[in-house]
Amino acid sequence: MTNERRKNIEGGFFLVLFCLTIPAANWMIGHVGMYCLANGPCVVPVAPGIMAPSGVLMIGAALVLRDLLQRRLGVEFGLGAIIAGAAVSAALAPAALVIASAAAFLLSEFADFAIYTPLARRRLVLAVVASSTVGLIVDSVVFLWLAFGSLAFLPGQIIGKAWMVLLSLPLIVFLRRRDERLGLAPA
Repeated sequence: MTNERRKNIEGGFFLVLFCLTIPAANWMIGHVGMYCLANGPCVVPVAPGIMAPSGVLMIGAALVLRDLLQRRLGVEFGLGAIIAGAAVSAALAPAALVIASAAAFLLSEFADFAIYTPLARRRLVLAVVASSTVGLIVDSVVFLWLAFGSLAFLPGQIIGKAWMVLLSLPLIVFLRRRDERLGLAPA
């Protein structure tokens, strides 16, 4: 298989997974958790004594997947995915959360993009960690403030998303090493 074909296949795979994280997050928030709050989200433990809405797990994954699809398919696809993701987020979010969901997604992914893009060619692991960290903080603050006017879930939101970023690091390291071995340059 040629490197160009490999990049397109992997990029398409990352794009599909990225797009699936949005409906998964919206579904999880109302259906998956240790318990569901009255008129609120279902929550999961993310650290001892700290709960977070279950959708945070998918949002943490979305930040990393957008980085990977940009690495494989290029900046244009990365930007297109952000815009499409915000539209999907707005379309699937409960009516009361449409603005919060779309704004948080759009702002956090653009923050991620702004950090990831200049770092990615030289330091992939650092680029993913730094950009995802900034993105998950922006997403958490914007969403919680717009949706609930409160940052009560902020620690849980940040920790839950950070877990997903940390769990992705072995894959990022593997891809970077394999790319070097195959001579596969980022898009």
